[in-house]
Formats: sequence, C-alpha cells, structure tokens
Amino acid sequence: MRTIVMRRALLTGVTLSALLATTAACGDDMSGMDHGSGTSPTGTASASSSAQASATANDADVMFAQMMIPHHRQAVEMADLAPTRANDPELKDLAAKIKAAQDPEIVTMTGWLTAWGKPTAAPEGHNMHGTSSPGTSAMAGMANDGQMNELKAAKGSEFDKMFAQMMIAHHNGAIEMAKTEQANGSNPEAKALATQIEADQAAEVQTLQKILDRL
Repeated sequence: MRTIVMRRALLTGVTLSALLATTAACGDDMSGMDHGSGTSPTGTASASSSAQASATANDADVMFAQMMIPHHRQAVEMADLAPTRANDPELKDLAAKIKAAQDPEIVTMTGWLTAWGKPTAAPEGHNMHGTSSPGTSAMAGMANDGQMNELKAAKGSEFDKMFAQMMIAHHNGAIEMAKTEQANGSNPEAKALATQIEADQAAEVQTLQKILDRL
C-alpha cells in the first residue's frame, strides 16, 4: 500500500513539473509575441512623426507656394497660346513641355497649402500682373495685362519673338523665387521642388535664348 502511494506521489510530481515547464515555455513564447507586437506601435509612431515633420512649413514655404501658383498659371496661359499662334516648331514643342511640367506643379503646391491650412491665394500686396502700384509689389517676371494682350494678338514670327522674350523674363523671375525658397524654406518637399524649378527653367531659358537668337 505504501509503495502505491509513493508511486502516485512520484507521478503527481512528474506531472506537475511537466506542467510548470510547459507554462514557462508558453510564457516565453507569449513574451516574444508581445515584444514583436510592441514594435508595430513604435514604427507607426515614427511614421506619424515623419509625416508631421514633412507637413510642417515656415513662412517662406507658404509664400513660395502662394506666389508660384499664379506665376505658373500665367506661364501655362502663355503656353496655351502657342499651338494656334506660334510659327516655330521648336518653340511650340517647348511651350507644350512648359505646360506639361507646370500644370502638375500647380496641383502639388495647392495640395501643400491645403495640408498646411493656408490659403491658396497669394497675400494682398503682391500684384499678380507684374505692375507695381502704391502699396503693392510686382511678382518677379510676371507679364502685365498689356503685354498679355499683345501676345494674344500676335501671330507667326512676331508671336515667337514676343513669347521667347516674355517667357525668358518669366522664367528668370521663377528662378529668383526658387532660390529664395531654397535659402529660407524649411519644408523638404518645397525646397526640392524649388531646386527642380530652378534647374528646369534655367535650361529652358537657354533654349528660348537660342530660339530668339535665330528668329
């Protein structure tokens, strides 16, 4: 009888030991699972922080977008005239490229301003048509109403020369604005776009000048 009791006690001890070992193993597995899932919130937080940092903008970034949008719109308006008025094939092709590049940039900058909670319109005190009146400042390179009307009325080689001259001035104004953003802006995306605008439009100015020289 005593032998049976001892055997049962031994069996119970073995069973308990196995149960404790299994529980410890499960605890280790669960601990590993908790650790693994713990990296997800941390990663999400980091991604969120990056997104917030990317969405931040200083006054220079906001001004750059607000001013460049109408600046681009006028360039697109000028480019839209070329298919029916220009005579030079290379100038027509360049006008199409200008429109294709600047239309999407307008959309991009408008989206930035919306994300930053800022108005998309340029601030008061900046004349959209390149002329200065008391209390206002002309936007760099913008053509005034009289120049735009003359361009719309011109055709053939007259249009080509006028378009090249006006677009060179227009591009140089945009390059000036882009350099200001690169120097004073803080938003990485805005500064990157400014760098791209400077490079693209500087190359287009060279092409426009070559066209103008042979007209």
